[in-house]
Parts: sequence; C-alpha cells; structure tokens
Amino acid sequence: MSNNPNELNMIGHLDELRSRLIQTLVTFLLWMVTAFIFVKDIYDILVSDMERKLIILGPSDVMWVYFMIAGVVAITLTIPVAAYHIWKFVQPAVPTAAQRSTLIFIPVLTLMFIFGISFGYFILFPMVLHFLNEMAAGSFETMYTAQKYFTFMIHMTVPFGLLFEMPVVVMFLTKLGILNPAKLAKARKVSYFILVVVAVTITPPDIMSDILVIIPLFLLYEASLTISKMVYRKQLQSQSESSLAA
Repeated sequence: MSNNPNELNMIGHLDELRSRLIQTLVTFLLWMVTAFIFVKDIYDILVSDMERKLIILGPSDVMWVYFMIAGVVAITLTIPVAAYHIWKFVQPAVPTAAQRSTLIFIPVLTLMFIFGISFGYFILFPMVLHFLNEMAAGSFETMYTAQKYFTFMIHMTVPFGLLFEMPVVVMFLTKLGILNPAKLAKARKVSYFILVVVAVTITPPDIMSDILVIIPLFLLYEASLTISKMVYRKQLQSQSESSLAA
C-alpha cells in the first residue's frame, strides 16, 4: 500500500467521485421508473394537438417510445441532484466566501434546462414541423411513426436544454477560476462558428429557421460573457479589499 499523500488523496477523490456518480445514477433510475408509471399520461399530453394517431411498425416500438419519454423526464428531474453532487465534489476548491453564492448553480441549472426544452418544444419544434409539412403538402401522404416523431421532437428540444445551461456553467467555471471574460472574448469567433454549425445542423435548410435559432444562441453566449465579467469583477474587488485589510 502506498504511503504517498498525493496518491492517497487522489484515491480518496476517486472514491468520492464514484460514490456521487452512483448516487446520481440511482436517482436517475428511480425517476425513470416513476416517469414510466405515468408515461401514458405524458404521451397523451404530447400528442394532444395532433390530428391523427401516430403509427408503429412493430410491437417493440411502443416500449421504445415510452422509454424515450420517461428517459427525458428522468434526466430533467435528475439535474438538480447531479448539480448538487458536482457542487459538493468541487466545493473544497471554491473559496469560502464564494461558496454561498455558487449554491445558486443548483436551482438555476435546472431552470435553464427547463427553459431550453420549453424553447425547443413550444417555438422551434412546431416551427420546423410546420415547415416540413408545408414541403410535403401536395406531393406526399404524410404519416408519422411514433419512433420517428419522438426522435425528431427530442432532437429539437433536449439540445436546447443543454445549450441554455451555458450561462450557468460559465458562471460556475468563472467562480472556480477556470474561465474569465478575456478567454471568452478571445474565443468569441470560434464559439460563434460552432454555434452556427449547431444551428444549421438541427434546423431545416431555410435561412429564416437558421436565423431564429442562431440569434438565441448568440444571445446566450453574450449573456454568458456578461455574467463572467460580473463574477470576475466581483472577485477582483473582493481580492483587492482582502489585500487592503491585510
């Protein structure tokens, strides 16, 4: 057995990380089971505005769709727990004065994920679906399979749930000293390019849809940069006051 303090410390961190990952996974599985109990009701809500029923091509399609829906619900409800364990894991690296303010990371991360999914579901998804239906009108008989429909819906919603967390993650990383406004400003062009690629990839091939997605993504990046500036300025002010007091 090694007596090296650094190795022992590393082993302790790995054990803690494993424990927190297991707790997060157990939480996800519990929410998954709970969501699956009510998945039929959730499904009925999601298809309530459709004019015709979705079709399936095989018996297993029903289970696949229900597991997909339950999985997204479980991910959403697990985010607060995952955020808590992330915060607790990195808490020793966070300055004592900043620990209370970083606690806001937990609820805000969840809210931003929900806002992102809502943006995708209520704005982007119907817009893109309408565009595709208009393209098919008069030339094709439109029938949706449940699997294809919900796969498309998730592609239009879950990525935005993740992208809308950008300001919160930037705030947290700035608190830890990993990011700062200068780094974000320097990476603006590259970040914009990546965001444009993401927007073009998940939207239909028309300029209006691209613009409607690109603009919110750019605004999210600028909001992240502004938040980073505020946090960084406050950190510098706090350090200056500490130096004067010493």
